[in-house]
Parts: sequence; C-alpha cells; structure tokens
Amino acid sequence: MKKTDVLVIGAGPSGTIAASLIKKAGFDVIIVEKLLFPRFVIGESLLPRCMEALDEAGFLEAVKAQGFQEKFGAKFVMNNNEICDFNFNEKHTQGFDWTWQVPRANFDKTLADECEKMGIPVEYETEVTDIKINADDESSITTVRYTDGSTEEIHARFIVDGSGYGRVIPRLFGLEKDSNLPPRETLFTHYEDKNRDRVAQEPNRITIFVYNETTWVWVIPFSNGVTSVGFVGFPDVFETLSGTPDENMRFLINSHPELKERFGDCTMLFEPVTLKSWSATTDRFYGKGFVLTGNVTEFLDPMFSSGVTLASVSAQNAGHLVIKKLQGQEVDWEKEYMEPCMQGVNVFRTFVMGWYDGDLHTIFFAKNQNEDMRRQICSVLAGYVWDESNPFVRNHSKQVKTLANYIRNSSEVNPV
Repeated sequence: MKKTDVLVIGAGPSGTIAASLIKKAGFDVIIVEKLLFPRFVIGESLLPRCMEALDEAGFLEAVKAQGFQEKFGAKFVMNNNEICDFNFNEKHTQGFDWTWQVPRANFDKTLADECEKMGIPVEYETEVTDIKINADDESSITTVRYTDGSTEEIHARFIVDGSGYGRVIPRLFGLEKDSNLPPRETLFTHYEDKNRDRVAQEPNRITIFVYNETTWVWVIPFSNGVTSVGFVGFPDVFETLSGTPDENMRFLINSHPELKERFGDCTMLFEPVTLKSWSATTDRFYGKGFVLTGNVTEFLDPMFSSGVTLASVSAQNAGHLVIKKLQGQEVDWEKEYMEPCMQGVNVFRTFVMGWYDGDLHTIFFAKNQNEDMRRQICSVLAGYVWDESNPFVRNHSKQVKTLANYIRNSSEVNPV
C-alpha cells in the first residue's frame, strides 16, 4: 500500500495547481490520472484571473516558455458589422490584464511536468475504482486500477478531486445532480488558419460570433497557426443537420459570410467533435476527508471561458485550506470554500444565462456605452468574479437584467 499526505485525482489545471501548493507547503502528494498525457480537451481560452493561481503555483515561467498565444481581450461580433470589443487592460478590477490561448493538450502536460519536477509523482493511466473514508480521522483508502488490470491501494490523509468531467467522487459517492442550465451542444474542430493574416488582424483575443439568437461560434487562434472553431447552441439547431460531422461543419462555416471567408477553404485537422449536455453540478463541494475542485464541482458552459478560471481559483483556495487542515487548524469548509466557489459560479451563471436570453446581446451591442459599466463588465469577462466592489459581481443578476431592460425601454441615449 502506498501512503501520502494528499492524493490528488486528475492531472488537469485544478489538480496540478492544488498539488503544487500543497507540495510547496511541505506535504507529500501523489497525482493519479486516468488518461495518458498529452490528451485533447476543450477550454482553450484562459482568463486573466487564472494567472494569479498559475503564478502562486509556480507555473508561469514554464507556461511562458511554451510560446502560447497571448490573449488581451474578447471581441463579440453580430450581423457582420456590430462589434463589441473588450480589452482586459480597461477592466475595473486590479490584476492581470492578459492571459493565453492554449492547445490544452500542451498546456495541461506543461503543468503536470512541472509537478513532476517538484517531486510529485504523476501516475498516468491510473483509474480510481473505489474510495473508503475513515470516519474517525477522515483518512482514506483509494483503490486504483492500472492498464494491465492490476490494482493497488493508496492511503491518504486527504483527497483533492480534480477529475473534471470524470467526476470521480460525485459518481462514487452519489453526489451528482443536474445543472439548472438547459442542455446545449457543440460541434468543433481545429483549422489550419491560412487566411488569418489576410482576414483577421487580432489573434490576441477570442472572437465570439453571434450565429443566430441562440447559437454562437468561438474562434480561438493559437500561436502555431492553428485556430479552434466551435458552434454552440441548443440541440435542435444540430438536429437539422443530416450530414457527416465534416459536412455539417462545412455547412455551418459556409452559411456565415465572415467564417466562410476565413475558414471556407481551410483544412480541418481532425473530424469535428460533438459534445452534448455538459452542464452538471454536485450536492456539495466537500466532505469528510475530501474536497472537489474545478469542473468536478460545476461546469457551466463554454461561453465566457469560465471553466479553467473556476478550476484554477477553486484549486488555489482548496490547496490553502487543505494545508490549513493538515496543519491541525479548523477549517469551515462551507464558509471558506463552498460559498466563494458558488459566488464565482453564480456570477458566471448570470452572464451565461444573460447571453442566451438576449440580455447581454442588448448590453454588448448598444450604442454610446457608459465607460464605467464597460470596465465593470470587462472585469467579469476577465474572470474577476469575486470583486465585491464591482456592481456586476455584487448584484450581478439584478444589474444585468435592469440594465438590459433600461436599454430596451429607454428613448434616451443608451447608457451602455
């Protein structure tokens, strides 16, 4: 039986950030990961707030060395000529005003490699099949299975579950529940972006195209000349398509003038992939002997690129609290962990729902925009969803709804 202070499940950003912080505090850590890295995953456009977590974990220099595409903002485009462009250096909240756009296979492998350099074992192709928690001291015995079919037990004083879509502890402990967001679907691929210099001069930002009232398109350029493109909408949009994934993607691209000009004659690097009904949550984000981080807590939607930010910040917070716990201090997991997690999730949820119900279309594409409100909204788009000095954080739901209704109903000059 192996023994460690902390077992981390999952070698993605949330698992590696938590592992690094805990290791730097002097505790032994083992990471187990079901897949072999590098591996493909979406969530390729980061937000500035996650940079603070990467920095504290000691990962920034290693990521910089990869030469990923720097990202300075987010641009929203509707009807080919209506543009709302946010620059992160104009945000309300102090903090990082840039980040990266990353092929996640390379990015995640970089973070995992850094953990190994710190002396943290990363055991790939290792699946968690069972977890037993000792009610007395909250230590655990985790059973893992290797690719050859053999099994082993790992004794840990505490578990951090950063297993993402694998949702290991929620699945094993029966904690899963449906999200309150309606099901959506995406079709995406990577293109050799040979027309980028001719058609688009802004590789340093994500561009969101409004395809129709309920469907949008992400365009995420990478520094290697490849661009990620994905259509996101309700399932009925995709149910009308009857071709192969390749044919369906070509049809969608060619039905939008700007996308056709840029990608219509470009080569896809892999057959387009479909993902469905990804929104999920759990009853609670912690329990005796464990804490959940990242997408295993709640994943909302690709809109606004919240996934890696919520993953990295929750891991940053969880890492500090696990250290506190192992040092013998009391931890109020509800107040110190669950409530901050839910604050970030709820602010992003308001913006996601506001996008799909049209409120944010109204706000983003209004004329004569109020600069203070633009800066406040920009802070949310940069991931600073814990800044209570920002009205769009403090009163997020009311602020978005009231502003959208005012713009629609006002006969005066629009404030935003």
